[in-house]
Amino acid sequence: MNQIKPTGNKPPNNAGGYTQGSVNRHIFKLSSVMIFAFLAMTLGGLIEVFYLGMVGKDELAAITFTFPVAMSLNALARGIGMGAASLIAQAMGKKLREQAALLINHCYLLVIIFTIFLAFVAQWFGPLIFSSLGASGRVLELTIDYMQVWLIGFPMMGLAMTSNGMIRAFGNALFPGYIMTLGPAIQVLLGPFLIFGWFGLPAMGIVGAAWAFVVASICQILLASLWFIWQEKLLRPTLNSFTQSSYNILHVGIPAAATNMIQPLSAAVVTWLIAGYCNTVVAGFGVASRIEAVVAMVVIGIAASVVPLVGQNWGAGQYQRVFETLRSCYIACLIWGFMAAGLMWIGADFFIQLINDDPKLRESGIAFLYIVPFSIGFMGLMNVSTHTFNALRKPAPALFLSIARLLVVYIPLAMLASHFYGYIGVFVATAATNVLMGVVAVLWSTIIIRRQRDQRIAASSTESI
Repeated sequence: MNQIKPTGNKPPNNAGGYTQGSVNRHIFKLSSVMIFAFLAMTLGGLIEVFYLGMVGKDELAAITFTFPVAMSLNALARGIGMGAASLIAQAMGKKLREQAALLINHCYLLVIIFTIFLAFVAQWFGPLIFSSLGASGRVLELTIDYMQVWLIGFPMMGLAMTSNGMIRAFGNALFPGYIMTLGPAIQVLLGPFLIFGWFGLPAMGIVGAAWAFVVASICQILLASLWFIWQEKLLRPTLNSFTQSSYNILHVGIPAAATNMIQPLSAAVVTWLIAGYCNTVVAGFGVASRIEAVVAMVVIGIAASVVPLVGQNWGAGQYQRVFETLRSCYIACLIWGFMAAGLMWIGADFFIQLINDDPKLRESGIAFLYIVPFSIGFMGLMNVSTHTFNALRKPAPALFLSIARLLVVYIPLAMLASHFYGYIGVFVATAATNVLMGVVAVLWSTIIIRRQRDQRIAASSTESI
């Protein structure tokens, strides 16, 4: 694939910063920042659910129906960012700062166009999507009211999420944590004023939660702009090579976005299946999935360290460091997964009651927390593997794995289990799919990486003759 031809490149002080030093230390630094930031995000979402639980069960059900759509839109935006991050990491591994700067500028422009387009599409088709998922009556009205406001902030959120990946790939592990933590902090602090109408403000309920998200997203992209424009001085107001940059970014970005879509599509399948029971069961699933997401964010944070670490070391030809990175990430995911499962088993009833004590809601929520968290570590294995494929700019295997997970394994298993065992069967199908596909992903990614390494070494040897 053709690459952008940089001119006048000067390696920055932090270029290739992950190609030297302890791999485990780099993983810890990258992961700890991202884990803290992801925890802040998921805790912010959980507190939002706590606020809405004080308003009513219909609001809890409505926010649950928004999860798959919001997750899908975020996944699509992150895919473009992953395409850019893989290029930026390899450029920085080769000490090509100007090439990285140009890619960052062009990625921002792509994301602006893409997210605004998605926001308009989601506004238009939102009612049809939510009714198809099973929302009806007042719950459907609340769901649409929330998303119409949420979509105003989505382009800013998309830019902020994209910034996080590019900043990590550039070599700064700390700043993305500030960006990701700022948004949830604002939502948590501002939410009660808008939801409950504190200090004379109108009580807007679920719509107030959406406006808190909009304000938080604006603040996040403003903070990201500080790094981009003032700290690193990476602004390049030019469209030179924009077409080539877009092609290179989307070569990985489109498959990565499609891969990212598998998780929200799986959530949509679960929501659709559970909606066939009652809104209280849906609300219990929504509460439990937000609680589970808090501990699951640890393995997501570990996987987030893969693109910059693998990308820079692969670009620098440090293959042993690539394998060391993956081995450490796999072990960390499994260890945390079993610890998280134990925590959820012990505290499931207590955690659910913090949000709502309705017996039917507690029943479905506790069942989820007894079953699904067991598979968190294996979900982490698949995330690490798919991030690795994208870091190597080989998105096809990651996309194939994700499609196989959804269409070949999960949907048939979930529908079959739902028929025989009700919503409990859906939860069991989710856990079983995570375990199976996590193991398959590790085996396949190991084979692909070794083959690619051998091909690059052979090509390098041929060129040197």
